[in-house]
Amino acid sequence: MSRLTVEHVSKQYPTRAEPLSVLRDVNLTLHSGQNLAIVGPSGSGKSTLLAVIGTLEPPSSGRVSLDDQDPALLDEPSLAAFRNRHIGFVFQDHYLLPQCSVLENVLVPTVAAGRTTAEALQRARMLLERVGLAHRLDHRPAELSGGERQRAAIARALINKPTLLLADEPTGNLDRASADVVARLLLELQREQQMMLIVVTHSQRLADMMERRMQLENGVLQPL
Repeated sequence: MSRLTVEHVSKQYPTRAEPLSVLRDVNLTLHSGQNLAIVGPSGSGKSTLLAVIGTLEPPSSGRVSLDDQDPALLDEPSLAAFRNRHIGFVFQDHYLLPQCSVLENVLVPTVAAGRTTAEALQRARMLLERVGLAHRLDHRPAELSGGERQRAAIARALINKPTLLLADEPTGNLDRASADVVARLLLELQREQQMMLIVVTHSQRLADMMERRMQLENGVLQPL
């Protein structure tokens, strides 16, 4: 069983005066098939915490481990490979490449891992069918609605079968109907594939769909 462990993590940024403390002694454990919503006011450190968990930023102190491996001990190429293989990201902005088709966008993470295989192409088509975009394979992002773009971004995040899926305000730019579709889809896919899912959100509606909820305020993470 996969496990995410966050132990005594703090994050500070240097300033001209004293360091700016964004995260303070954060502790968290998550196992395969579990999902968690992290809520809190703007500026509370939610996106920073997700970046630290996702190995996009190192903690100032403490430790993050995924399947008992500490990615902070890896060199940069190995860390990039670890992140690409084990962690999927869904952001508020979809970050699809405008010049690429929907299918090509979903396959982008497989290119980083090496040559795109027939198996990866088959999985990309399967995921796009699963998120309701089988009829949009050759469309460019500009030809999709906001909800469709976010569903394509979810398929891209899942292409390498990640252990951990991190979603930062995944419904923040969507109308209520599209937000509900994306939220349900995230949870369905997470449960089907038994990934760990952490969602950072301002939406109480989305948070209430999650099994666990925690609040981050002034850099301190606490159960709700």
